[in-house]
Amino acid sequence: MYGKTKAPSRVWAAGVLILTGTVNSCVSPAVKEKRLAPPKVSAELRIDDIKRYVTEDPAQAIHLAGVYEMLYGPGNPRGVEQAEALETITALKTEAIGHLQASQEAAMREKRWDDAASLSRSLASLGISVEQTGNEPDLVLAHGKQQLAEGNDLGAFLSAVRSHGLQPLSIDDALFFLERAVAVKQRRTAAFFLALVDQGQADGSETGPVISEELRGYAQGQDTATDMIKGVATVLVDRGIRIERGRGIPDRILGSAFFVDASGLLITNYHVISSEVDPAYEGYSRMYIRMGGASSPRIPAKVIGWDKAMDLALIKADVEGEYVFSVVDRIIPQVGDTVYAIGSPVGLEKTVTSGIVSALGRRLLQIGDVIQIDAAVNHGNSGGPVVDKEGRLVGIVFAGVEQYQGLNFAVPAERLAAALPAMLQGGKAERPWLGLTVSETTSGAEIIYVAPFTPGAEQQIKEGSVIKRINHETVTAPQGDLIPALQDRLFPTRPGELVSLETSDGNRYVLKSVARPDVPLAEAAKKDSRERMAAPLFGLILAPSLGRSFSSSYLVKRVLRGSIADEAGLSEQDPVSIRGFRINEDEGYALLQIDVKKRRMGYLETSMQLPAALASPDTL
Repeated sequence: MYGKTKAPSRVWAAGVLILTGTVNSCVSPAVKEKRLAPPKVSAELRIDDIKRYVTEDPAQAIHLAGVYEMLYGPGNPRGVEQAEALETITALKTEAIGHLQASQEAAMREKRWDDAASLSRSLASLGISVEQTGNEPDLVLAHGKQQLAEGNDLGAFLSAVRSHGLQPLSIDDALFFLERAVAVKQRRTAAFFLALVDQGQADGSETGPVISEELRGYAQGQDTATDMIKGVATVLVDRGIRIERGRGIPDRILGSAFFVDASGLLITNYHVISSEVDPAYEGYSRMYIRMGGASSPRIPAKVIGWDKAMDLALIKADVEGEYVFSVVDRIIPQVGDTVYAIGSPVGLEKTVTSGIVSALGRRLLQIGDVIQIDAAVNHGNSGGPVVDKEGRLVGIVFAGVEQYQGLNFAVPAERLAAALPAMLQGGKAERPWLGLTVSETTSGAEIIYVAPFTPGAEQQIKEGSVIKRINHETVTAPQGDLIPALQDRLFPTRPGELVSLETSDGNRYVLKSVARPDVPLAEAAKKDSRERMAAPLFGLILAPSLGRSFSSSYLVKRVLRGSIADEAGLSEQDPVSIRGFRINEDEGYALLQIDVKKRRMGYLETSMQLPAALASPDTL
């Protein structure tokens, strides 16, 4: 499946250079400075506003208290020292923390384990001990056991795996989930929990019961390709008739899906089913799945939840899956590993193709990274599973990135596991957003842009500073993987939770995250100047110049390595004048038209058009 809309191929081409004459600018240095400055909130923050939130939304009260301290705290040039007012702010923060703790205790009494875990994360971001009120791993595990009792096997297994990632499961708990996995015939899930039991016993930290031969034998068995094919379906989205050159042509979207729960839950790509849930789509749309060939009956299906940023969707059909793929393995394949893609290319059901993992860490989605594979993938494969030689799920195919013709990609299975809990809640999966665009440098993750009217802007996080710690932890990763690693810290959390951030300038912030927009930089462009948008979109950081002629409208302060501006040959101290800036939100791209005198070309005056995708993968 190649998606619904694509940017014209011309916007991905290199900018064209044209000789131009000198253009005079009438913009004063003061105006240039203003255009490069972050937008300011005009309304003053009042203590009464904070008091109002202390009880009804204590996380917001703590966030606003931080804003107040930043604006009016000691030594801040924008504010004045108000000792009495700051004492009041401190008292309000203490009161708000007390309400957070009370809310967590109430959630535990009412066995709202997921809510309790969320509040535990907010308290931990403040450095508040939650030993007495409940640690996140214990709360997530309790939520898993509750889901298992309610018959929600998928949610239960996901919670157990997340709990283990935070704190190793005990042998008894691992055995508890192992027995359930065997009972519902999920071999790979059973193998995961069996490995935890064996590991615990081998470490000698715990002793446990002897695993029966029946449990061990099932968990150690291996599924065949024939078995796995039974768990893959063809997705058909009927969008009626479209008119082309006066003729009616059936408008149908074809994709693949695979079962992740025997109750009829399947995973596919968002772009396959987008017309089912996209409010901008106003036409006819009906979705079905088909388990066999073209003569097999169509089974009506509906969308349960979706994550547009990850190009994932959870759908449900009234059919019991003969084979269920495990999503708990969290296998990260290595380059060169053999993989198999299963799906319905061009409608040819039950097709298995093989290849290798060509590369890891491709940054093609807004969040995280994807796997590049060379297994044959065509229109209709989108949403199908990618497995390794042991039958473990390693990815979900998404095919047809226009500027990468002939290359195929898959969303890693570990990212699917992280995305599923929010999709199981139903509807659009909300992800947290701080309003930051970052660039990986030798110093770490540098904040190059703070979007207006976001938590980061409210707290006045400084552009140019480097993120040192997030929620009191230093995030390290191999070169090129730092930004996905930072995103992974935020991804499992809810919008509305508190997040602590420490930066290289010595500041420590506690922000309340908000819901992430579908395309954050598209939203930012509606509120910010084109001069400032040059940094997150094109990697072009500008500084005001002192003159009024074209040659000194702006100076290039910095060009980010590997950015659009870098590839276009711009360099520091190049004089630049912006002639035009256009956003095409429907097709997902931005165009920046500039006049520039390149120092490397002897200050020859040229015009350039720089294209950039709006769906930047470098945002937090």
